Amino acid sequence: MNAEPNADERLDRAFQALADPVRRRIIARLSRGPATVNDLAEPFEITKQAVSKHIQVLEHAGLVTRTRDAQRRPVHLDPAALEALTSWIDRYRLVHEQRYRTLDALLGTATDSDQEQER
Repeated sequence: MNAEPNADERLDRAFQALADPVRRRIIARLSRGPATVNDLAEPFEITKQAVSKHIQVLEHAGLVTRTRDAQRRPVHLDPAALEALTSWIDRYRLVHEQRYRTLDALLGTATDSDQEQER
């Protein structure tokens, strides 16, 4: 039984995957283009097997994919998956920005009123 995860499950997997600093650095590296496990393992003081496990977590979260190119298996970032995370975050960011603008306007009105009363 390998049911496709729903949107909430995909978000959960992605955020859990990105909670690890090694995986965030892998994503940052892949944002510059595809790379092999050897390329991705280079800056870390962990084994290639450990990096492979991190990549598996990122794959499970839908953030990266692997292709086969002869003997190479480059890892690719899935920009659509990151866009889905950004959209989710933006939805809440925009709501809070509007609340702050409303609060700023209210405070500005109160400050203007106080200054007029002092005159």
